[in-house]
Amino acid sequence: MRDVLTVILAGGKGTRLEPLTRDRAKPAVPFGGLYRIIDFTLSNCINSKLRRIYVLTQYKARSLDRHIASGWSFLPRELDEYVEVLPPQQRIDEHWYKGTADAIYQNIYSIEKAEPQLILVLAGDHVYKMDYSDMIDSHLERGAELTIGCIPVPRSGGSHFGIMHIDEKEHVIGFLEKPADPPAMPGQPELCLASMGIYVFTARPMYEWLCQDATRSDSNHDFGKDIIPRMIDATDVYAFRFRDKNRKADSYWRDVGTLDAYYQANMDLIGVDPVLNLYDREWPIRTNQPQLPPPKFVFSDSGPAGSVRRGEAHDSMVCQGCIISGGHVRHSILSPNVRVNSYATVEDSILFEGVDVGRYSRLRRAIVDKDVKIPPHTTIGHNLDHDRQRGFLITEQGVVVIPKGELFDGASR
Repeated sequence: MRDVLTVILAGGKGTRLEPLTRDRAKPAVPFGGLYRIIDFTLSNCINSKLRRIYVLTQYKARSLDRHIASGWSFLPRELDEYVEVLPPQQRIDEHWYKGTADAIYQNIYSIEKAEPQLILVLAGDHVYKMDYSDMIDSHLERGAELTIGCIPVPRSGGSHFGIMHIDEKEHVIGFLEKPADPPAMPGQPELCLASMGIYVFTARPMYEWLCQDATRSDSNHDFGKDIIPRMIDATDVYAFRFRDKNRKADSYWRDVGTLDAYYQANMDLIGVDPVLNLYDREWPIRTNQPQLPPPKFVFSDSGPAGSVRRGEAHDSMVCQGCIISGGHVRHSILSPNVRVNSYATVEDSILFEGVDVGRYSRLRRAIVDKDVKIPPHTTIGHNLDHDRQRGFLITEQGVVVIPKGELFDGASR
């Protein structure tokens, strides 16, 4: 793996995840209480013995920069191992990245300086476990110029992906970027073969394709729309079927590009037998571990009029620094430094770092961003019409989203 350079594209706006992406890039959105979305891609790299990694940032990158600096700076630079953030430098022109291919092209100087034989291009906004070395070995064995990671997805959601058509030898013979009517896989009319946004390029031909594309006025400068279709017509492009390291009956790969998809992926974590296994020591997911005290559950007594004050959490993930101070938490995810005060209830919800839930408040099916102070007696998620009147965003599936730093008027809502 010493001849492989990994480039992670982490500059997308993530507009479908607003308001969670109002102040941060999509790969920096918290996930599973302790993690950020990009931690899964980075952990896959480390577990795959890939130790030379560039992260290309662009929009609202401060939170992502800080997270990588604090949680991913353990590789020794003196051994030519690193996770390094590359912000837009405008070395070539005065434009920001115009597409995925242009993002790589604008950093071609830094990439060439690393002298890789192969370049692994990844997206920083998907949740999955994968050993990239299997895909790299397949690329070398076939003598390909490009290998594309792929996975079957339902045709109903195929319009969000690049859709591939392959022959019996797994040559890619067709590629459509986000088609309105995705073509079905042979013999499987309900499925289509989607690109995972994972590419292995042979370095020297990739440079040539990027330089040719940069001079074209009719190009979107995007891998899916431009580079891949042209390469299919001219050279050997192969597909590589996703091999899941999650060790479950069904493969797990999630594009958490919408609020409902994001919410459901988090809820996947807290079942009795979670769909995504975060407790597998053979494939650990790494992140920044803040220096905080253990979670604390306090009070078990009777309050006014015989009400019970009991600090407890059931079927939930509770991170360090949390205090469940006489409140009740069920089927929820609590990020570090969350406090749930007496007689409050939190159900089916995701609370980001620093959220404080006031006494007697009731939350259900809510996502609450960082540092929100919820006043006593507040109700969220129990009356969606009332929540809309207060200006809260409600997803298609009825999840209430409270943005970072939301200020509540008065103590009772």
